[in-house]
Amino acid sequence: MDARIPSSNNESPWLPFESRRRARDEKREAVLRTAVALFLEQGYHGATLNEVAKRLNITKPALYNYFRGKDEILYECWSIGNELVDDCIAETSAGGGSGLDKLRKLIVRYAELMTADYGKSLVRFDIRDLSEHNRKIVQTAKRRIDRAFRDYIAAGVEDGSVQACDPKLAAFAIAGSLNWIGHWFQPGGELSGRAVAEEFAIRLTEGIAKTTTQATSTRKTTARKAAAAPAAEKVDKPPRKGNATREETSEHHTRTAAGAAGQSKRARSRLR
Repeated sequence: MDARIPSSNNESPWLPFESRRRARDEKREAVLRTAVALFLEQGYHGATLNEVAKRLNITKPALYNYFRGKDEILYECWSIGNELVDDCIAETSAGGGSGLDKLRKLIVRYAELMTADYGKSLVRFDIRDLSEHNRKIVQTAKRRIDRAFRDYIAAGVEDGSVQACDPKLAAFAIAGSLNWIGHWFQPGGELSGRAVAEEFAIRLTEGIAKTTTQATSTRKTTARKAAAAPAAEKVDKPPRKGNATREETSEHHTRTAAGAAGQSKRARSRLR
């Protein structure tokens, strides 16, 4: 049989669209994982796309099938880290607990993220290396993260789980400490990322957290004030002693009797 005769098999040598898209996404993610590791290892300006391509066993031009340039890769690495933080905030807000409980949950999640490559990309890279458009997105996201810490602290002050403090300054102190983890943490050390995160959650909140006794006292005081306020409004002033006139004394007794009997305003008028 002539080898040039085409086969009757009509199967396409190309993968189905969904499979091709999935394969492309997997290759794109491989580029990002390799790039973020290299950027952290050598610095953004020290790392080159040639080195990224070499580690992936592809050519540098092949990288441009997935990204337009080095700064776009940098932004995508930051974007993945930011999405992970957004997930942390959403899950924490959806859960129950006091303001202090939520603050500690966010600290644990955020600190643990700072021990991973994409989390480190949030604090290790200079946003001035990004385009103006992407810089604005990053700055907006940073304010959103700061707002989450402030809101949980303020909520804790309100519900009595956190001592009275300036939420802005407290949030700056906490976030600054957490962000620094991304600079010094190295995997394979004595403590795991989770262990570091849990320790930081305790250390960073022990100065503003109310003790159980303090929180209980605050709740009791608030409850007493709430219960006493309506009663105080119902107490009539007693008649003045000494110089009180007969009319004033009579009027006081009349109002007191009407109040005790539950009379309406019109009934009190008839009593006078």
